[in-house]
Amino acid sequence: MAEMATEKEKRRLRSSQNMKELMTRYYMGAKMAEGSDKKIAWITSGGPVEFLIAADIIPIYPENHGAMLGASRMSVELCEVAEGLGYSRDLCSYARGDIGSAITKKSPIGGLPRPDFLLACNNICGTVLKWYQALSRLFNVPLFFLDTPFIHHRLVPESLLYVRRQFEEFIDFLEVQTQKKFNRDRLAEVVQYSGESAMLWKAVLDQCAHRPSPMSCFDAFINMAPIVTLRGTKEVVDFYRDMKAELLERIAQGISAVPTEKFRLLWDNIPIWYKMRDLSELFASYGACLVADTYTNAWVFEGMDTVDPLDGLAQAYTTAYLNISIDLMVERVLDLLKRFSVDGLIIHSNRSCKPYSLGQYDIQRLIYEKAGILSLVIEADMTDARVYSDAQVKTRVEAFMETLENRKFSAPPPFPSPPQTGERVG
Repeated sequence: MAEMATEKEKRRLRSSQNMKELMTRYYMGAKMAEGSDKKIAWITSGGPVEFLIAADIIPIYPENHGAMLGASRMSVELCEVAEGLGYSRDLCSYARGDIGSAITKKSPIGGLPRPDFLLACNNICGTVLKWYQALSRLFNVPLFFLDTPFIHHRLVPESLLYVRRQFEEFIDFLEVQTQKKFNRDRLAEVVQYSGESAMLWKAVLDQCAHRPSPMSCFDAFINMAPIVTLRGTKEVVDFYRDMKAELLERIAQGISAVPTEKFRLLWDNIPIWYKMRDLSELFASYGACLVADTYTNAWVFEGMDTVDPLDGLAQAYTTAYLNISIDLMVERVLDLLKRFSVDGLIIHSNRSCKPYSLGQYDIQRLIYEKAGILSLVIEADMTDARVYSDAQVKTRVEAFMETLENRKFSAPPPFPSPPQTGERVG
């Protein structure tokens, strides 16, 4: 038992504890600012937070809070509160959980501080428009809505100009809210930090291309919180620089996320927050490591290094993963499959997230046709445990892993092998 505990401790990332400390300081600072002269804005996870950081406004993410509600198994109770008010169970469980929390004040972190205004961007979800309208009425605060054109085949200059003009309108909105002139030089500095942190986050994720992988996507799900909530700050740059160094150290020492890594899998969609540990242990029991995912890669914002920061921000936020067509999604998934030498694809058919889940069966078919990669569909919800079946998931995983086992030792891998321990990536 002592040896098992020591082995488990060795495989635990130091960065996860550092992340908890960083996020605790962030939420404590936000709670202490409530009722003061410092402004607080609730913002969607795909929104351009750089403007808020530059204006010295504290950003708060209801979606991130919704994930915490799911991980702490509080979501079902709070969703039922929202449903009692007439909100349908077919709505996003992040929205239902956060509305229930705002009304009851129940939360694993004591609730979110009251917003002074709201910023919603539809580049990752259309539900946010009505969700944030409901929040605007609940708190009686103004809402700014940022519309990003959907990318069907390619990004066109007109779309970037359209988004850029909205950024100018948002700057005017911020000046009204703060009663201060917006500092564009400060914005350029924040965008530089944001771009640097995004590239460091990409470098962190890229280390999983090694065999064995020094971490799994379950570790990435936990440690993505800073890139979502605090990008644009020096603290996040420092955090991911340290995390990359830790992963390189683990690679050099041969420390892996799954001790007997035989299979390398890719996860598609938002995590099932209340089953993270169970799923991690279930896949590990078959020697399977989930080495990559589409979700955490959505915060690898590229293209920010431009002369005018507004141009870089328009590029980054318009090309978000859920703002592109299925054909473009397939291209990104194929790239991940190849880069990380993936053996199989795990698709979370997420009842809550329609933009992420609609089209997954087409993606499943196209991935098999183009790369010969088999996939498993798990039907669940990111925070609402009422639609999850342990028995069904375990049966499907067992059958899928048996299929991969038979296939792996009877056919050559579809992609070249990844770098071995000690080789660097990024």
